[in-house]
Amino acid sequence: MADEVNPFESLGEQIDDAAQYVDVSDGMLERLKNPERVLETNLTVEMDDGTTEVFTAYRSQFNGDRGPYKGGIRYHPEVNREEVKALSGWMAYKTAVVGIPLGGGKGGIVIDPEQYSENELERVTRSFAKELRPLIGVDKDIPAPDVNTGQREMNWIKDTYETLENTTEPGVITGKSIADGGSEGRVEATGRSTVLAAREAFDYRDEDIADATVAIQGYGNAGWITADLVDEMGATVVAVSDSSGGIYSEDGFDPVAVKDHKNETGSVVGYHGADEEISNDDLLTLDVDLLVPAALGNAIDAELAEDVTADVISEAANGPITPAADEVLSEKDVLVIPDILANAGGVTVSYFEWVQNRQRFHWTEERVNNELESIIVEQFWNLVDAFEDHDLSTFRVAAYVVALQRIDDAAEEFGPWP
Repeated sequence: MADEVNPFESLGEQIDDAAQYVDVSDGMLERLKNPERVLETNLTVEMDDGTTEVFTAYRSQFNGDRGPYKGGIRYHPEVNREEVKALSGWMAYKTAVVGIPLGGGKGGIVIDPEQYSENELERVTRSFAKELRPLIGVDKDIPAPDVNTGQREMNWIKDTYETLENTTEPGVITGKSIADGGSEGRVEATGRSTVLAAREAFDYRDEDIADATVAIQGYGNAGWITADLVDEMGATVVAVSDSSGGIYSEDGFDPVAVKDHKNETGSVVGYHGADEEISNDDLLTLDVDLLVPAALGNAIDAELAEDVTADVISEAANGPITPAADEVLSEKDVLVIPDILANAGGVTVSYFEWVQNRQRFHWTEERVNNELESIIVEQFWNLVDAFEDHDLSTFRVAAYVVALQRIDDAAEEFGPWP
């Protein structure tokens, strides 16, 4: 079981580690470790049976020096202020590390969506959109999907905003359906960047990802797309898991067939092509070439890291490795591709969607995928340069060095407000 780690404190530690290699003043560093503002609001919503419930919701706007705030909205019973602040910070550094002109934001509602009807979720979503209305906008703050949200919720928010503002503004939110102004390739983007970054990491190690064995913790959208794409590259997916447990097959299995089984039964567990069932912790310590944590944060703590045997880890989830675990993995020479690069495909293609909405011009899926690959590949090797030039301990520190320098440069261009 992972340690209880405050994610906002983890973010601060990561920024401090990078600040040793960047010429940034103490005052500016403090500013770049904290959000610019955080909205906390209570949503009062009528349920289908006529009763009223109150839901706590948040939106953190971390840093807008490089462009409008950008980040998802999640629905989860464990959403809290510290988590949302941390996620908004990671988003600010994520957009900086991939070099797109956006800042960082994040939102969430304390709710278990499985306990509510579609009509109730729509009322909750529209209530939140009404509270967000003064803060969001195509040039101010652009939300997107996250845990337990998707095209449906984004369409509701867009419609609520446009109705209240009496305008047409598809770029106010990303992750929409194609018919409502969404982008080709958005659904696959996080898994695609996870695999592209991993491919480059194997190249950096003078190895071929086609020869790799792969284990993936989490079989939601990011996890199963990762499995499918890495399988297409020739790698062998030997283990996957979800919240119910995991499955293992020495010879590998078909990711699509596993996905079909999960759709039918609700879990990967019980898939007929597996040799055995395993726990999530067992999966994380399998002797594989590539490990992909694609579930929630803090999956690998320092104790579990001692037993990790993978050569490369590509972080599809946000914050799946605690700072203490990072140190352990570094000592073991495990190459960890940090989340702010590995899973940046989602925000990158969200940026493409925003650009398309601004231009009122639709890109093909081929163009989206090619543009994404170009960015991930270029920025991976920028991390390599920072890693080697500064003789850094991890690629995570390298990512924050690159991102912190870019944000600080943008802030310095503006100068302090008189």
